[in-house]
Amino acid sequence: MSRSKNASIALRNPASNLSRRQRHSAEIRERLFRAALELFAQKGFVETTVEDITEAADVGKGTFFNYFPSKDHILLAFGEMQLSKLEAAIEMARRTGEPMPDFLRSLGVRMTEEPTRNPAIIRALLQAYLSTTPVREAMMDLQKRVQALHTEMIQLGQDRGEIRNDLPATEIAQVFRQTIFGTLLFWSLYGDATLHSRIESAFNLLWSGLAPRGNSTPPLPVPLFTSGD
Repeated sequence: MSRSKNASIALRNPASNLSRRQRHSAEIRERLFRAALELFAQKGFVETTVEDITEAADVGKGTFFNYFPSKDHILLAFGEMQLSKLEAAIEMARRTGEPMPDFLRSLGVRMTEEPTRNPAIIRALLQAYLSTTPVREAMMDLQKRVQALHTEMIQLGQDRGEIRNDLPATEIAQVFRQTIFGTLLFWSLYGDATLHSRIESAFNLLWSGLAPRGNSTPPLPVPLFTSGD
């Protein structure tokens, strides 16, 4: 298993499942990860050096490479963390029977909580797709897994009769991802306090096309926000 994969797994594993030595290692990795994200947000991804990260995390420079092969792999670990959040959200929706329209509306908000709710972090993630070939390929693989999860949740909505079923779930999932991704991209250029309201507006428009056919005026889920962000 690669060091970057180990890094992402350790960020998700509960401390109770780890030995004392593993907990210590996980704590250092977490410090490096959090320090890097804070610096990316403050200084930008390109401007942040590995030395900046290790200094902020209060560890030796060589320690960094015991956990991450490169600075770019921090972004890959971040992507894995987001994937884990998505998996947990979908599993919760299955268990609770939360209506899929409400789930989809709230998903954008859940996935853009801190640290994602920082325009510099979003811009840094976009840079990862233009990074070195190994990181770019790993990010594309991550996106395939995200697409599979989104398809799973759309299929669940179709099975419940909550989402139109005259189109393939994978096609609808792709449109949903593009809508959220595009909203994040444009918001990151402005970096203002309108992220959640932008997501809600995008979803309202998208839902008119997602609702089951036969509903001439598909009802919108209850708004999460009444004004602003």
